[in-house]
Amino acid sequence: MVIRFAQWTLDVHDVPGMAEFWSAALGYRIDRGDDGNVHLWPPDGGLSVWLQRTDAPKTGKNRVHPDLVVADGDLEKEVTRLLALGATHADVGQRGDEGFTVLADPEGNEFCLLHHR
Repeated sequence: MVIRFAQWTLDVHDVPGMAEFWSAALGYRIDRGDDGNVHLWPPDGGLSVWLQRTDAPKTGKNRVHPDLVVADGDLEKEVTRLLALGATHADVGQRGDEGFTVLADPEGNEFCLLHHR
């Protein structure tokens, strides 16, 4: 027996705002729950995203984060698009020769864009 990933869960302060960011970033459909949380569904049936409300502050670097690939391979264009959506560049101690670009969503949660799969 083995286990498989089903969804990525992220605690957030602004569920609607973060749903808009991650939906636009990933191209996922927003499914708003009656409890105020949001489920984001991919068009291809892949890994979903669950956004749940928290009042806890984010402190320090995330211990877990997603590594994402750019579908069309144009990393520079995708970084520009994500920055326009509200992402920011994040410094988690990288040296500059890594094979990824570190960004953070509007609430400061880090994620990486891999330069190559």
